[in-house]
Amino acid sequence: MKKTFLDLPRRKKQAVAAAADLFFVPLTFVVALALHFNGFDTTKFGSYLWLILAAPVISIPVYARIGLYRAIIRYIDHQIVMTVVKGAAVSVGMLGVLAMMSLGDAFSPTPFVIFAANLILYLLASRFLARGFFLGDRRAADRVNVIIYGAGDAGLQLANALLPGKEYLPVAFVDDNAQLHKATLSGIKVHAAERIADLVQRYEVGAVLLAMPSLSRSEQKQIIDRLTPLKVKIKVTPPVNNLVKGMSRVDDVRQIEIEDLLSRDPVAPDNALLSVCITGKAVAVSGAGGSIGSELCRQIVKLKPRRLVLLELSEYALYAIDQELRAVVAASGQETELVPFMGSVLDFEKSREIFQHFEIETVYHAAAYKHVPLVEQNPIEGIRNNVFGTLNFARAAVAAKVKCFVLVSTDKAVRPTNVMGSTKRLAELILQAFARQHSSTRFCMVRFGNVLGSSGSVVPLFRKQIAAGGPVTLTHPEITRYFMTIPEAAQLVIQAGSMGQGGDVFVLDMGEPVKIADLAKKMIQLSGNEVRSPMSESGIEIRYVGLRPGEKLYEELLIGDNVSDTDHPLILRAQEAEIAWPFLEIMLKHLNEACARGDQTAIRAQLRKIVPEFTPSSEIDDHFWKTRKEDPTPMSIDKPLEEARA
Repeated sequence: MKKTFLDLPRRKKQAVAAAADLFFVPLTFVVALALHFNGFDTTKFGSYLWLILAAPVISIPVYARIGLYRAIIRYIDHQIVMTVVKGAAVSVGMLGVLAMMSLGDAFSPTPFVIFAANLILYLLASRFLARGFFLGDRRAADRVNVIIYGAGDAGLQLANALLPGKEYLPVAFVDDNAQLHKATLSGIKVHAAERIADLVQRYEVGAVLLAMPSLSRSEQKQIIDRLTPLKVKIKVTPPVNNLVKGMSRVDDVRQIEIEDLLSRDPVAPDNALLSVCITGKAVAVSGAGGSIGSELCRQIVKLKPRRLVLLELSEYALYAIDQELRAVVAASGQETELVPFMGSVLDFEKSREIFQHFEIETVYHAAAYKHVPLVEQNPIEGIRNNVFGTLNFARAAVAAKVKCFVLVSTDKAVRPTNVMGSTKRLAELILQAFARQHSSTRFCMVRFGNVLGSSGSVVPLFRKQIAAGGPVTLTHPEITRYFMTIPEAAQLVIQAGSMGQGGDVFVLDMGEPVKIADLAKKMIQLSGNEVRSPMSESGIEIRYVGLRPGEKLYEELLIGDNVSDTDHPLILRAQEAEIAWPFLEIMLKHLNEACARGDQTAIRAQLRKIVPEFTPSSEIDDHFWKTRKEDPTPMSIDKPLEEARA
């Protein structure tokens, strides 16, 4: 590989700079004398000859002392001017003193004033010319041409940070402010936003960098919506609060993610609601290694509980979250006791002993089987874990006199068309009934939709399929879902639990539902690709594979219309139908017996009896249940979905 001057060791680069000054400093003094004497009259230079030779001997050590040779040429800016002026003044002053001592009455300050001016011009011009040359060398390298959207302070800082680098080459600024149009910043012209499509084509731009860290998510989304059809990658600078806190640098650009478009402007959490059930208390989280459970643990640790008990069935998931939380506790210096337990919520005695021994005051029940097709193929396991696991866990909480019990529910519990949704609605009914039976423990549940990045989310799947070149698989062109980020969902779960009075069903405001087909198209465009059309073989294909067992087109958050506001703008309180515990207990007994027999028909009938909104109406569901009735042999969770639909 060919080496350039930029690849030389630092010391050698400094030696080259000093050698250049060793030649040009005396030459600059000669020019100053020529200007003073109106020409190169060598007869007049005789008394100055030794001063010409002394000039670099004095100057170079001075420049080294003030740090001129430590400056990296590619990164110099206006601040080097003061360094150069200071160095020139000191070196010329020292040379002038020597001249006064040697020349006596023949001394004239004029050539030294001219020398000082020439020296400043030489030092600045040589450094900035070298900077331009080296940047030009980098420009010729294999770099991605980028447009910086935003010509404010953040955009200018970003350009100055990227210009000397090896990865990105800023070729244009774009800004909505008309007053900045046609201006030049760091040698880069500012253009109107309307011209961005032309600029992308003209400069063969590979990415657009958003340098507007103070924009709200809604404003950022509007800009991104305009950029996505351009078939370029879109990257974004960190939020302004991260820059202020020193958590990020302006050049820490990252790929724009679909989460940036789906999540809303954050609503500041109510600290009082966050801390009331956690700070200084003993807290337990079931499903602590899962997507929601682990984020609940992260949020809870920040609120400094006295003790946090982690209950998880997966050994690795429990190990991972335990290690992560221990690092957080150690770094913050707090005294939270972390207690990991490997086990199932179906184990009543173990759960009760944990609650009693560790004096648990608040429980967040996040353990559940939530993957719709897998629970549809393994209904008995889904019912045991989601229904009877919740029943045992709630009974253990009552026996141990736990003060607050919060169930993490789902929008799939509303008019469910699948076993998973019906089991979560049944878990809600159990807690509603317990709330009327047992006043010592305050039960409530929080219902919300899909969370971005969870183990069951489509976003990681789509991202993997796009990286592989497609196809991106969708079940139906009209399917829609609600989305929320995991941290926001966890924060709202904690706050909602603090507002519970007993039997409350809290519903989180998920914003507007998103059509999954639009989500897939947006993700493909954000990756810099295009969606394949019937008229073209290029791009990434979107392939529809049909609804999966139990899947429905639209999700809802409310069964009825009886809903009221709470103290938090994103949390609503729903009044849902309940079943008194004596009746529910009998129906649960019948359901348990049907599971023990493996009687699929009885299981379905009992689920529909307890949850009348449960309507598996699609042909896929009907055929699936018919198949399970004819062949009740337990199905492997590894069996392909296509076989289940065959």
